[in-house]
Amino acid sequence: MFGKKEKPEKKEGFIKRLRARINKGDSWLTYDLANLAPGGKIDEDTLEELESLLVMADVGVDTTERIIGDLHKRLARKELKDVEALQRGLREAICEILAPVEQPLVIDKSDGPYVILMVGVNGAGKTTTIGKLARRFKDQGHSVMLAAGDTFRAAAVEQLQAWGERNDVPVIAQHAGADPAAVIFDAMDAASARDIDILLADTAGRLQSQTGLMDELSKVKRVMSRRDETAPHEIMLVLDASQGQNALVQAEKFHEALGLTGLTVTKLDGSAKGGILLAIADKLSVPVRFIGIGEAAEDMQPFVAAEFADALMQ
Repeated sequence: MFGKKEKPEKKEGFIKRLRARINKGDSWLTYDLANLAPGGKIDEDTLEELESLLVMADVGVDTTERIIGDLHKRLARKELKDVEALQRGLREAICEILAPVEQPLVIDKSDGPYVILMVGVNGAGKTTTIGKLARRFKDQGHSVMLAAGDTFRAAAVEQLQAWGERNDVPVIAQHAGADPAAVIFDAMDAASARDIDILLADTAGRLQSQTGLMDELSKVKRVMSRRDETAPHEIMLVLDASQGQNALVQAEKFHEALGLTGLTVTKLDGSAKGGILLAIADKLSVPVRFIGIGEAAEDMQPFVAAEFADALMQ
């Protein structure tokens, strides 16, 4: 039931692409740390300049202060003697923030379908992520069903149906404007009747500032729990990394409204925005399940803290 392991060569290829795409922008991600200390000596001025670079890279003020505070302690202990030591110290500080949120998604429900409620604002790549997850779960040997709970956009239903056809998985959909909670409730019934392992439920792309829409998501969650009191088993927020600090605001609002259990961070395709993952990990402590760097199915992989830190530092 729990399927096959990742092929190592595919994984290595992903890390290589992650490094290449993250390191496209002019930011601390690609900035040679030797430039901060041209004489090779690390001092307070070096850390002050690094602090500015981190803030500009969307790491956020609080998280930057945590990282720089750690480096100040190392400096006081005379541990930051050269650029290599600074690189090691920075990498360790990054890993310390990211390691707690490295928690792979485990499908552990044997009684009825494992239901994943997918949420996020328009344009974050939510429907595409659902398609990629469906492909991944099928490759692992699970049976999968999709629920077209985004009933406000006709294109969203069509897009989901296209992913269903591509991956050969059934899609439960109703007419445009149907009650999203009713669609997902029906899909849970259908998944149970067909002995489906995993149900992926799409929802409309909410603007986190629109209280009515967030309330509706809460209603969807309540209705799901009436059908199965343990559902949804995962509430996954899809975030667009290129949104920078706004992605953190979105994550905070969704977490407050729904109690997120996982994140997928998409569009880590360069610029300074990779730093936002540090801010989100530090502030929310919600598990980061997957990260994405492109459109292809293999461009989304489970999040591994040490590998991501290495990609940032390369």
